[in-house]
Amino acid sequence: MTKLRVLSYNVHGLKDDRRSLAAVVRGVAPDVAILQEAPRRFRWRQKSADLARDFELVVGGGGLPALGNLILTNLRVRAVESWNIRYPLTPGRHMRGAAFVRCRVGRSTFVAVGSHLSVDATERPSQAELLKQHMNEVPEPLLFGGDLNENSGGAAWRMIADGLTDAAGADERHTFPCTGPRERLDAVFADPRMTVLQYDVVDTPEARAASDHFPVVVDLEFD
Repeated sequence: MTKLRVLSYNVHGLKDDRRSLAAVVRGVAPDVAILQEAPRRFRWRQKSADLARDFELVVGGGGLPALGNLILTNLRVRAVESWNIRYPLTPGRHMRGAAFVRCRVGRSTFVAVGSHLSVDATERPSQAELLKQHMNEVPEPLLFGGDLNENSGGAAWRMIADGLTDAAGADERHTFPCTGPRERLDAVFADPRMTVLQYDVVDTPEARAASDHFPVVVDLEFD
């Protein structure tokens, strides 16, 4: 069996305390980090590489082509292929998308997916529908990490979660905002071929200084 630690984290455009942010991620020591609001504009490749170095990880895929969704791995996990999708642009809104990275660890292969859905409730369901179509085309075990900008009762959330395991289980701890958590916007969903061993929301003084979202950490096991 292969064990895997996954981090999903909205890093708030790197607007907060970078030293605390690096300390939080290094403290988690993920095998795979699925980030939202990572570098997506000028010099995004260098900025992504610098961020990965700060986290003691390497870039697996995403960045500008995925509109700021970035997937990093440690050296135990090898990214063998990456691709991205973009959602249709609604005038006056941010363009958004998703990152996919096919990974190999030992003899096991899986696909990591990351996305950050719209703040607009009228946009989210169509984005989730398109994302789910692409996720359903993946034959390998799949794990998703993202900021869905809605709680678990929302239509977009339910659409993406369909057929997958919500790693939180009955744990409804809020992930946003750090200054006064009142919503669970951030999630990790795992393929049913994966077993969730542990779920955590990192709420520490460093995490409160690092972003406006708390990071979600999940330990998984699969063949």
